[in-house]
Amino acid sequence: MSACARLRFYAELNDFLPPPQRQQPLCCRFEPPAPVRHLIETYGVPHSEVELVLVNGASVGLEQAVQDGDRISVYPMFEGLDIRPLLRLRARPLRRIRFVADAHLGRLARQLRMLGFDTLFRNAWPDPELARISARSGRILLTRDRALLMRREITHGCFVRPQRPAEQLAALIRRLDLCAEIRPFSRCMVCNALVVGVSKEAVRAALPPRAAAVQERFHRCTGCAKVYWEGSHYRAMQQRIAGLCEGASMAGQRRSDHPQKRN
Repeated sequence: MSACARLRFYAELNDFLPPPQRQQPLCCRFEPPAPVRHLIETYGVPHSEVELVLVNGASVGLEQAVQDGDRISVYPMFEGLDIRPLLRLRARPLRRIRFVADAHLGRLARQLRMLGFDTLFRNAWPDPELARISARSGRILLTRDRALLMRREITHGCFVRPQRPAEQLAALIRRLDLCAEIRPFSRCMVCNALVVGVSKEAVRAALPPRAAAVQERFHRCTGCAKVYWEGSHYRAMQQRIAGLCEGASMAGQRRSDHPQKRN
């Protein structure tokens, strides 16, 4: 016999709903018993976007059976509020500052690496592999594919709403409150490995003549051995980073702490 549970989605989870269904309780018809995950995804909301579910005021996991008349409140990731005492969906909060990006977000992946975030990306990875990487290593899966985030094994996911890479980066920084985690130019934009300071003599053979003549500070990727230095775009990149986090503190803002812009 059909039952009805009252669902209410909060904050940006409403973006997944048609406008007439947003910001209000919804009667979800279902055949009991049904897991709360099923009811949430009936409305097109990926479970990986959900941080907290309350059923009749009590925090529950995604496989909790729902009964007729239950009241379900569904919340997105929390950044300004410590909800660990309430959390039942998973062993720890979603916030893990490591990413894996799908094939459509290559430019976003490079920009995240520029800011120092560990971000895996490869054009050839199919959806099952992306899901496996995310689940195995607890990486936040970045995608514009809602169906990909609904795969059962994914627990850390983020639906990237904007279409332009610059807007994607700004939105992600705001949503996950990442400014304090930024360590500019500490990671290779090409292969994602860390970069370390090296002497000019150690990399002289790889330098173009002008860089060898005017630059004194160099860094080299520990993975692909790409050499970085403070090139002509460095100031522009610094200004862009500052614009992303205007009014917020950045953990890696001191020049002496981190590698500089590559040319």
